[in-house]
Amino acid sequence: MDIGIIGLGRMGGNIARRLMKGGHKCVVLDRNPDAVKDVAAAGAVTARDSADMLSKLSSPRAVWLMLPAGEITEKMLTEVAAEMQKGDILIDGGNSFYKDDIRRAKTLGQNGINYVDVGTSGGVWGLERGYCLMIGGDAKVVTHLDPIFACLAPGIGTIERTPGREGRDPRAEHGYVHCGPAGSGHFAKMIHNGIEYGLMQAYAEGFDILRNKSSDALPPDQRFTLDLADLAEVWRRGSVISSWLLDLSAIALAKDSDLKSFTGSVADSGEGRWTVEAAIEEAVPADVLSTALYARFRSRRDHTFAEKLLSAMRYEFGGHVEQKK
Repeated sequence: MDIGIIGLGRMGGNIARRLMKGGHKCVVLDRNPDAVKDVAAAGAVTARDSADMLSKLSSPRAVWLMLPAGEITEKMLTEVAAEMQKGDILIDGGNSFYKDDIRRAKTLGQNGINYVDVGTSGGVWGLERGYCLMIGGDAKVVTHLDPIFACLAPGIGTIERTPGREGRDPRAEHGYVHCGPAGSGHFAKMIHNGIEYGLMQAYAEGFDILRNKSSDALPPDQRFTLDLADLAEVWRRGSVISSWLLDLSAIALAKDSDLKSFTGSVADSGEGRWTVEAAIEEAVPADVLSTALYARFRSRRDHTFAEKLLSAMRYEFGGHVEQKK
């Protein structure tokens, strides 16, 4: 299958590479010529602009946008849609707000253009591990794109199969799922990222407590100097709190147990705020997720070791660099 990909940053470039490894044709576009050159070296076809890209794709033409949420995505989506024909497909694989997806699907649908939103999780590791995909859009269109999603997803791999899943959608076991109509994919990814905030905060605070057990404020016989890298490592193996985030924490702590290269100023990319807003709209208590979001706000004023570990985890899974003041 062939597909256009616009946006070759930390994730877009690797999405193209993974698809090409799976035998798919990728026509790529990015304003950074070096990014285009790198992906072209792996076998991608380059395009001068969106019109040139569409001319190099077979019908129905599918274009995947992998751009920052907001104005950049909106502008490019409008530009590409203006060149599309009835039956073509626009895919937003970034972290757009789900209500924008609902609006876009209605607007594009008036011209017969199909819109699909894909919540994409995997960060900079996706090329190797695959991407967890949460998909929103018309069922027939999603089925047409199945070869793309199946190639990007991790597959069953070595994860134990869940008892009692007989008769359920088998795609979920492979790492991708059709969530429902337009907007549902990004809504699921939004909540996924909100949960991520809470998990990361729990690890960060726990390791900060461990680190401060050697504090002079404690009685001498209650002070322990604990090896955080070793504790992270042992918890990875058989512990009930093992996870990929713990794996990434272990990597960061093994490199530098003091995390000297991080200040602890932790950004939030939008999904945490939207998750809390959704909880308010639905009147659902979200104590942990709200607190985790507010902790990130506070981290930009004063920093603890917990914030350094949060920054380290974000760098390890997504290549996120701390914002400079």
